[in-house]
Amino acid sequence: MGDPAPDFSCRSTRGEIRLSEFRGRWLVFFSHPADFTPVCTSEFVAFAKAAGDFDAMGCELLGLSVDSLFSHLAWIRAIEERFALKVPFALCEDPSMAVARAYGMLDAASGSSATVRGLYVIDPAGTVRMASFYPMSTGRSVAEVLRTVQALQLSDARAIATPEGWQPGDAVIDLADMTRDDDAGVSNWLYRTRMLEALP
Repeated sequence: MGDPAPDFSCRSTRGEIRLSEFRGRWLVFFSHPADFTPVCTSEFVAFAKAAGDFDAMGCELLGLSVDSLFSHLAWIRAIEERFALKVPFALCEDPSMAVARAYGMLDAASGSSATVRGLYVIDPAGTVRMASFYPMSTGRSVAEVLRTVQALQLSDARAIATPEGWQPGDAVIDLADMTRDDDAGVSNWLYRTRMLEALP
């Protein structure tokens, strides 16, 4: 985290894509081990349903898999037919696993995509702000990804941090109001939470 997101170009379900094309907007870049698997399908359906919420925050979605573009197109078509749901974001192919390795999803010696269930939140400047990895057996929470983007945007706009379990509209930590208490030689960081209006 805190490093520039490695740039790359790839074929996708929406044509040739270069990561740097997303500069100026937030981006959730996520990968999955294989097309047509139950856990990955459940995630894709959830991301598709939440795409409007991400878009309203100026945040794009971009998927990645080592499977071929042909497989991607067939999988998305199957999802749209089965769930009557449009998948409004692109899915990139990575058959050589070069992108996965550049992002640390796989180690250099790995010959399998089994560990590729990574997710990155990239800010408008192209910096990685959050990264997470899940095993093949466990689906990610799209609601948590949405909450994380909201928290990052709020903390960038104001001098605040968000406490455990924060949801939009909850109290936040006012970093400008933090004080230090050195009584009895013990350093205690004290903070006060206060309500801040939601971002426009």
